[in-house]
Amino acid sequence: MNKREGSALTGLKVVWLKELQDYAGNIRMTTLMILIILTAGASMYVAAQTLRTYIGEDSFMLLNLFTISQDPIPSFLSFISFLVPLTGIALGFDAINSEYQNRTLGRILSQPMYRDVLLFGKALGALSAMAIVLLALWLLVIGCAMFFLGVPPSTEQIARALAFYGITLLSALLWYLVGMGSSIIFRQSAVSALIALALWLFFMIFWPMISQLLAYAMGGGDSFRTANLQVVLGRISPYQLFLESSLAILNPSTRSLGVVLFSQLEGAIMGSALPFGQSMLLIWPHLTAFLASIIMVFTLSYILFQRKEIRM
Repeated sequence: MNKREGSALTGLKVVWLKELQDYAGNIRMTTLMILIILTAGASMYVAAQTLRTYIGEDSFMLLNLFTISQDPIPSFLSFISFLVPLTGIALGFDAINSEYQNRTLGRILSQPMYRDVLLFGKALGALSAMAIVLLALWLLVIGCAMFFLGVPPSTEQIARALAFYGITLLSALLWYLVGMGSSIIFRQSAVSALIALALWLFFMIFWPMISQLLAYAMGGGDSFRTANLQVVLGRISPYQLFLESSLAILNPSTRSLGVVLFSQLEGAIMGSALPFGQSMLLIWPHLTAFLASIIMVFTLSYILFQRKEIRM
């Protein structure tokens, strides 16, 4: 290991621990954590009460806790798909511009600290904080399953729950990087927060409508082609990628995430559960798209940060 690599690793560790320590005592992080636990706890309780009548009839009781809802409380998955992007944006929208406003960025980079190390350290600190909170939430779900239902989860259910945990972390990291990128482009924290939230709302609410209109326009009157285009265009949205991959993991009977022909169902036993490995293969393109999006957004943020003028 040369001197530069040793200095980079030391700097990465310092920034990571500093960010993690800041998040531990941050009122913003504490508020978000309480909000997530309260809302998720309510959906867990409702789902557990609903599932009590089906004990012994379903071999995937734990996974159903994530998806079952009862009016007026949405499912755990609905809460998570809404709150996790908000958490990522809330932690990232002032990651860089707050250093500008406090006039600390120049002093940080005047030390033996590289700009890429600073970005990596901040992202790693936020990812660690979100991973700890979500892990506590996942343990709460498993505890609810055992306490309310009296049924221990099987190995496959644990594996699927951990896969869902990983998908959620990828989504949280992506939206954190979106917020951090906004904080690099805009000096004002309020502006960067609004831009990041606008992107999130666009992909969650407006893009499904736009993709449907585009599919009809490009389909040429062919219903199969239109449906295929709608699925493909819809997957440009990280929100759609998260929902599809989560449902494929949490619902083992899901055999396809796109348009299905009758010939593709030939020989399949309807309602039978796919093995965990097959479900992972089903969502592998979604995971690849998530990783590609994360790399692309981080690379763009890095390039913009490298070109940013920093004054002491």
